Amino acid sequence: MTLSRRHLLSLALATPALGLIAPRATAQTPMIYTENGIAIDGSDPVAYFDASGPVAGDPAITTLYLGAIWRFASEANRAAFEADPMAFAPQYGGYCAYAVSQGYTAPTVPEAWSLVDGRLYLNFSTGVRRRWERDIADHIAAADANWPQVLG
Repeated sequence: MTLSRRHLLSLALATPALGLIAPRATAQTPMIYTENGIAIDGSDPVAYFDASGPVAGDPAITTLYLGAIWRFASEANRAAFEADPMAFAPQYGGYCAYAVSQGYTAPTVPEAWSLVDGRLYLNFSTGVRRRWERDIADHIAAADANWPQVLG
């Protein structure tokens, strides 16, 4: 089939109009960073405050919060989380706090964590956590300004 200039011009003029009619598919980053639907790689978020670090949660002791499955090492920790999830959930949905301060999201590992003013912050790696710790106050201020817009 041969297209004339007139057909090509008609096609060129119609193409932008299709963009106005067709719904746009926007991929937004989920509010909580998970792997296979599980937050903090299955670590108990309350344990960061009680045990000073990551503790593996029990797959039988879970709750659903903001579309993610959260695991806990004990029923008491699950009850504490359910009573006040914002007190225990990591900041910035569990995404790398340093990355959010720089204007993007990145995954995290449970071992790269910090407690600052009673809040849990996670990082991509322990190396990135060292970078984060060089100026925590400024990084938190920048991340707070970027959150949640960095989700897209």
